[in-house]
Amino acid sequence: MSKTVLVLVETVDDYLPLLERAGYRLIRAPSPQMRADAIARHGDEIDAVLTRGPLGLSAAEIATLTKLRIICVIGAGYEQVDLVAAAARGIIVTNGAGANAGPVADHAMALLLALLRDIPRADASTRRGEWNRVISPSVSGKRLGIIGLGAVGQAIARRASQGFDMNVSYHSRTPRAEVPYTWYDSPLHLADAVDILVVATPGGNGTRHLVDAAVLEALGAEGYLVNIARASVVDTDALVGALRGGVIAGAALDVFDDEPAVPDALKAQGNTVLTPHVAGQSPEAARDTVALVLRNLQAFFAGEPVLTPVRA
Repeated sequence: MSKTVLVLVETVDDYLPLLERAGYRLIRAPSPQMRADAIARHGDEIDAVLTRGPLGLSAAEIATLTKLRIICVIGAGYEQVDLVAAAARGIIVTNGAGANAGPVADHAMALLLALLRDIPRADASTRRGEWNRVISPSVSGKRLGIIGLGAVGQAIARRASQGFDMNVSYHSRTPRAEVPYTWYDSPLHLADAVDILVVATPGGNGTRHLVDAAVLEALGAEGYLVNIARASVVDTDALVGALRGGVIAGAALDVFDDEPAVPDALKAQGNTVLTPHVAGQSPEAARDTVALVLRNLQAFFAGEPVLTPVRA
């Protein structure tokens, strides 16, 4: 008997046939209204849900989905999935840890290069017929700090250290003995020791505003911030104040608090580079993400351990 998967995501459509060819029946509901309608109409049919961190799945929705047995989250973050409600029902939650680490790390480095070398403004002025040869900081040899050293953080570290001869340090809850990078016990101490701070940790209450005014102050007037993780990790008001006041030199952001809305205060700053939450999006990443979802589903419904479980 085929299983029914409620698909709430909107970014992997080209690869969803991987699930259909494996025998899964898909109910696509990528908008809020379609989601509400699908849950109301098919609540007693849905065996699995495919979502992503910001879209999540609430306790009320979990209660309505009476047959639900597994929630698969694409990407590493799962901050809006009610893990407590899922655990209370014995529902398994998986994530996409590592599936899109390469593209996210590539984008982080692209943002870093664009920010330090002032690429967007140089391109815009050249297109206007100007010839402004502004001197910009070098990237090679800089001190890079990474908050969060999971699959994405490690991919960024490799690119920075091996490709740009950067000295890499990191902060995580505990040091990782297997990596050759320097561990700091807090974001504050890490920021004080580096030139560039990259946010690569999952969102959620445990990481909310890890980067606050004090951390930005420690990063300093010649320091740069790059965030390809979750906007909630950075205090946006503190960041705007730091950018306006010259507390830090600049920031590159792929994530925002109220997407797709981007604060005018960030758009108005000349020392920002902004992209619309696209770091993890590439054809390769979408394919690998759906393939991992399929492997988790197949393992679960075969009574085997899932590959990437999330614990409450």
